[in-house]
Amino acid sequence: MSKSRTLIITAAIGLLAGCNQGPAQPEKTVQQLMAQDVQPTAKIYWDAVQFISDETGDHDIKPETDADWAKTKAAAVKLQELAALLRTPGYTEGRGADWTTFSNSLTEVAKLAEQAADEKNPDKVFEVGGTMYNVCTACHQIYPATTGPEAEGQKAA
Repeated sequence: MSKSRTLIITAAIGLLAGCNQGPAQPEKTVQQLMAQDVQPTAKIYWDAVQFISDETGDHDIKPETDADWAKTKAAAVKLQELAALLRTPGYTEGRGADWTTFSNSLTEVAKLAEQAADEKNPDKVFEVGGTMYNVCTACHQIYPATTGPEAEGQKAA
């Protein structure tokens, strides 16, 4: 057998062996993932379209350039990825079926968020942002940051 063929077979065996090790441990706890990734990403989306009334007057804030819209869309896409991550075994273990329902809801609203950004529709971005906030709030009512395996001093599953 040639040296390159042996190397390929060895690599394939290594990959297959890795598939039988069960779910990988997440790199971050749920609390870390929320604080470091989910919340800042959602904030980028929420901050894209705002109405602010202050001592200097009323201010409509909305994406003005293609780059602004791309940033808004990128946040929506990243939220879809993070929601999928929340459905992996390392994050679902120790939580109820509603955890998956909430993360599925985040995926769906993030898809709507992406569509609103694609359409460059500030009203729709604002509306979807409110729905996203409601999805997040509903989950946090059931799963506050002080609950779950991490809060009980266990390592994330």
